[in-house]
Amino acid sequence: MVRGGLAADDVRAAGEALAARALALPEVAGARTVAAYVSVGAEPGTRALLDALCARGVRVLLPALLPDNDLDWGLYTGGDSLARVRHGGRMALWEPAGGRLGPDAVTGADVVLLPGLAVDGRGMRLGRGGGSYDRVLARLERAGARPALLVLLYDREVVAHVPAEPHDRPVDAVVTPSGVHRFR
Repeated sequence: MVRGGLAADDVRAAGEALAARALALPEVAGARTVAAYVSVGAEPGTRALLDALCARGVRVLLPALLPDNDLDWGLYTGGDSLARVRHGGRMALWEPAGGRLGPDAVTGADVVLLPGLAVDGRGMRLGRGGGSYDRVLARLERAGARPALLVLLYDREVVAHVPAEPHDRPVDAVVTPSGVHRFR
């Protein structure tokens, strides 16, 4: 399944299934703070999950892309707390419209949702290539923070092998519309 070929209804349905599966995970159910992201295009949808977390009273952190590809963080309190931001010639992203909490805010999260294109049987994640989340993972490691690391993917994006660099870190689990795959 190629993401670009998915109909909007399929993306929405997958997002609802992902939200239900993620919300049932013990680490998400017990989280006070979740660092997440707003999906764009045909990425596995995150909006249903973000809204459900807010409804539960969870503090939801969303990234704001900095000029050097690092991430700052702001609060998500519902759809009206988002602004569409275009970064140069790259795609427009939905980011928190309010104040910024600083790049280190992610170190206080109980769960970090990471975007990705694929995850393999070792839990290694293939990112989108910008290095933003590699920086997040390094920041978490430096701070001694140990949040649950989760990736939301379509079923066919759990693959046998993805290339990994020495700095790459495995995730704890991948959530797909049909199930949860745990790695550590």
